[in-house]
Amino acid sequence: MASETINATFVEFDSFFNVIDGQLTGTESTRYSVNPSTLEKNPPVPLSTAEDLDKAVQVARQAAGLWAQRSWDDRKKAIQAFATALEAQLNQFAEMLTREQGKPLSRAKVEVKTSIQWLREFCELSIPDTFIEDNETRRIWTRYIPVGIVGAIIPWNYPVQLACGKIGPALLTGNVLILKPSPFTPYCNLKLAELGLKYFPPGVLQALSGDDNLGPWMTEHPGIDEIAFTGSTATGKKVMESCSKTLKRLTLELGGNDPAIVCADVDLAAIPTIVAIAFDNAGQICATIKRLYVHEAVYDVVLSKVLAVIQHLKPGDGFRDDVYIPPITNVQQFERVRKLLADSQRSNLKIAAGSAEPMPGAGESKGYFFSPTIIENPPDDSSIVTREQFGPVLPILKWTDEDDVIRRANDTQYGLGASVWTQDMEQAHRIATGSEKESLWN
Repeated sequence: MASETINATFVEFDSFFNVIDGQLTGTESTRYSVNPSTLEKNPPVPLSTAEDLDKAVQVARQAAGLWAQRSWDDRKKAIQAFATALEAQLNQFAEMLTREQGKPLSRAKVEVKTSIQWLREFCELSIPDTFIEDNETRRIWTRYIPVGIVGAIIPWNYPVQLACGKIGPALLTGNVLILKPSPFTPYCNLKLAELGLKYFPPGVLQALSGDDNLGPWMTEHPGIDEIAFTGSTATGKKVMESCSKTLKRLTLELGGNDPAIVCADVDLAAIPTIVAIAFDNAGQICATIKRLYVHEAVYDVVLSKVLAVIQHLKPGDGFRDDVYIPPITNVQQFERVRKLLADSQRSNLKIAAGSAEPMPGAGESKGYFFSPTIIENPPDDSSIVTREQFGPVLPILKWTDEDDVIRRANDTQYGLGASVWTQDMEQAHRIATGSEKESLWN
């Protein structure tokens, strides 16, 4: 791939380059991902080398000091202008997002809109100095200074939103950032960095596309000061181990197996919302409903309503208006979901809707599709309950005792989120108080 110089405010989506030192740069070798709905090849992207990363880090180090010296207000204005430019190309980013990640175009637009909102809301924040003691003889205060170079490792399920969730805070606080997209969804991330060329000095926002080698190179690189990683818990452990070798700062946002507890007094009108949350993006969301605990008094009626709702959740290509369930984004995750469902079938679990098999032709003549699937009242120790599915599969379990369901909901290695569905705020508070999750919604 040849190198190019960008002059226009708008970015085109027909060719893709790394962004290093204010330039669009190619690499000797390239790679590509596939459209998960059609299995057609997406355009070629760079296959970065360790030398490419070294150059980006060198440039970032040169840029870091000058960017940190810029005023908070100047950095804020640059991010706000970047957000406005992204908004001007919302449709183009959303279309590329659907091609590379698979989600319905309407949901892709929501992701880009949310990214813009995040960037703007970050700009409303401030971190003022805090004076602990200030008198005639001494002054003691707390101030926050930039870390330096941040390596941002982005997952494939929400590549635009989670990239912007790292770009905004890092740049606003005076850091510079090297963006590493997932090998499965590199396209929008490269274009975010390209879009930023007009608004940020060279070296402030760079992006490198690569294969599975690039992440470890970044986590081990002595010139990178912090890693911000979003992804699976298993990979997060490897990232933490790698970062320890150079005592990097580290921010991790990992997997979830979020329980939703439905109480006996639940408003049945909320059931479609519960189903929509659980199956949004084919369940490929870290903080979404992955285990549904329903009180025995309403279990049958809730199950019936869930089954009625999922009949209207159509799988298919995200460019079709009637589709809600996108494909699994890549073949590796497709095989993980396949194995989970096969294990459910071997264990003789009751499949109330959907199938233990992928849709006909999935992964061969068409994309990585599963029908929305409901597993009825599986044992607590079954893999479909204990593991994060990250697919369009929902186990629905029965509960009777409040203390017991809190214990069962907490019985997991994950701690990302949970929700309680009740009209009784006292009960909601009791359950929330007993929850060990990071975030809980009532």
